[in-house]
This record gives sequence, C-alpha cells and structure tokens, in this order.
Amino acid sequence: MTFRLVDTGWGQELERALCADRSELRIVCPFIKSRALCRLLALKPGRIRVITRFNLNEFAIGVSDVDALGTLLKRGAEVRGIRHLHAKMYLFGTTRAIVASANLTDAGLNRNSELGIVTQDPALIANCADYFEALWTRGRVLHQNDASDWTAAVNTYQASGASPRTAHSLGDFGADTGLPWLPEIPPAPPFNEAERAHVKFLGNDGNNRAPSSKTVLQELKDAGCHWAVAYRKDKRPRKVRDGDLVFLARLTNERDIRIFGRAIGLQHQDDRDNATHEEITERPWKADYCHYIRLRHAEFLNGSMRDGVSLNELTDTLGSDAFLTSQDRARHEGRNNVNPRRSYGQQPAVRLSPQGRAWLSERLALAFARHGLIPIAQLTKLDWPASPLPTGSSC
Repeated sequence: MTFRLVDTGWGQELERALCADRSELRIVCPFIKSRALCRLLALKPGRIRVITRFNLNEFAIGVSDVDALGTLLKRGAEVRGIRHLHAKMYLFGTTRAIVASANLTDAGLNRNSELGIVTQDPALIANCADYFEALWTRGRVLHQNDASDWTAAVNTYQASGASPRTAHSLGDFGADTGLPWLPEIPPAPPFNEAERAHVKFLGNDGNNRAPSSKTVLQELKDAGCHWAVAYRKDKRPRKVRDGDLVFLARLTNERDIRIFGRAIGLQHQDDRDNATHEEITERPWKADYCHYIRLRHAEFLNGSMRDGVSLNELTDTLGSDAFLTSQDRARHEGRNNVNPRRSYGQQPAVRLSPQGRAWLSERLALAFARHGLIPIAQLTKLDWPASPLPTGSSC
C-alpha cells in the first residue's frame, strides 16, 4: 500500500497531483472558493466533475462561492449537488487520490492544518472512484440557469446587509440522498479568507468624536453601520472590493480611534450604493455622506467604545508596519522617517498591512471574548434596508 499522511501544504499537493495526471479531475467537496478553484483550473485539467453543496445560505455567508459554480460551468465542468455533504476527496485520473479534511478554499489549502492522505495505490484509488461514482448518480445536476438564479438571490441577500431576520431563508437545492442530517454549528463568516483588510473611520477629527462611554449599540443606531458605511458625496469609494475585510472604528474624545466591529465588504456600485431620500430623512447627515460600502455578516463588540481596540496601540506596537502605505514608504524612506499616523490622517479609511491585520484580528478576538458580541436578537431590531437597489437617491 502506497500513501503519505499530510497535514499542511494541500495547495501544492493538489497542484502536483494535477500536473502528474490532467486526464480527469473529480472533486467531492462541500465548500469551494473561486480563487482556490481557479488555481486548479489554470493547470487545464481534462474532464472535470464536481460534487458539492447547493445550500444558498452557505453561499450567502461566504464559506463557499456561488460564482465558483458559474466558473465551473464555463470551463465545461459537470457539477452535482448533495445535501449535508461533508466528505472531501480529489481524484486525478486513475493515478492519484487525495482524501483530506481540506476544503477547496485558500484557508483549507494554504493556511489551516488539515489532515489527510495522498495515495498512488491502485486499489485505494479504485475504492475512491467507486465512492465518487455512486455519489455522482444521486446528485442533482447543475444547469446554467440555476447558477444565474442563485447568484442573483445571493447578491440580493448580501446587498441587504445579510439581515439576521432573513438568515437561513434562501434554501438548499442539493439532492437529498439520505445522508444523515446532524445539527451543525452554523459556519462562521470567512473573515480569514479575505485577501485584503481596511479600517473604516466613523466620525471626523473636527467636531464628531464620540465619548468613550458611548455604547457600540448606540453607534449602530446612529450610524447604521450594521449594514453600510458612508463616504462623502464628493468622492465615491473605490478601494474596497467584494469580500474584503472591513474593521469599523470610531474617533473618540480621548484622542484615539477605537475598533469595535468587523464585516465583509461589497464593492461600491454606482447605481446601487447611494442613500435614498428616505434614508437621508432618517439620518440627515447622509446628505453629505451619501455613498455606501455595503457590509454583510457584521459582528460587534457588546460594550462601549473604551472596550474596543486602540488604533494608537496598533501604531505604537507596529510602527510603519501597521498600514500598507506606511510600510511601502518605509521601504523607500527608512523606518525612522515614517509616521504611520500620516497614513490615515483626514482619510475615510486605511488599508492594513498583513501584520496590522493579524495584530488587529487577534486583539479584536480578545475583546470579543472578554465582552461578548451584540446578540442577534438586538441586531434584528435595528433598521435594515428594504431593498438592495435604492431609488430616488439625492446623491
């Protein structure tokens, strides 16, 4: 019997196996992200067959990409869906098989410690192929109109802020093959999958600093930042892309900036992401701050601003390595000549460096553990957009 036990570097293992045998690629995997998938498709496998989940609620959360289904169909792949699928298996022609805990995501392939085996044993490969074919005959076939309809449904849900009141309402369209349903912990939003991260500032340095005693819940009620963050009307936001991680921060009267939550951002669309007349009536300041970056799956500290993470501490700890712009300048000007606070002065947002993102993620997780998250029941009571396509904008 020939096999190797592996617990890291699955991205390289899959690419190595596919380079060795491109004749046919068969995948059994519940969660598939577009970036990880495209790296395999770039190696130009022959026939492609994929068994995955068609649970739109999971696509909406972002643990799997509905766009990946469309990518597969465009590539000529055959795709079928199974409810409650947990198995992960990758077959490369008849010469190699991988059975592992790793999903086809960047985190699963490149960052997580995932355990599994790589085998070239003909008997084991044949057993894996038999398992695949048996499951394949029972799966629901994916058609192009399915992928288009599901993409529209997921995009609409995400653009509405992924309101808790409509969570788990999109449906599961996989075949019921009798796989046992077990109560599962809902997948967490894929904050670790985001390629880029930003800090978005609420308030301004002149006259809109919050007292450190202000509760985060009151900030959500005032700013509506549980589903969108606003930018000035004289400049549309262009730096945030779909799937970017956005940390929410408030200028405070202690001459600091406190990070109190995080969310996944959606890229600004000119015909969608503007304040409506009704929203400006509800919050008159939106007449001047009327362009949106919409957010989804936001989570917030259940405390006051003083319980949030200090941006001053971030810059004091990491110096020029806190932000991408200050890190780049330090390479050219020398670290002693760069003040990281200049990276965000008078700016609505700043992009974090990888080091800044890691530091901030760790400290915010500690704050969440210490103070808890605002309960979903309270978030549900907040105002949410009635439609993801605002009309009658005054912007």
